[in-house]
Amino acid sequence: MYKKFVELLNETGKMAYQVAKDTGVSAATLSSWKHGRYSPKVDKLKKLADYFGVPIDYFLG
Repeated sequence: MYKKFVELLNETGKMAYQVAKDTGVSAATLSSWKHGRYSPKVDKLKKLADYFGVPIDYFLG
């Protein structure tokens, strides 16, 4: 999932901290996903999908 998140960051020119601020998904949560500490919950994936204008399946597929 994090790889797809990074692809969206690169495509949009945004930084992870900016996305965290804009969506309310904490930077610590994003870091935990990056390091594989835990998998994202659907509600947070939905926030990110809405933010980037992609379907939630983008992250799940």
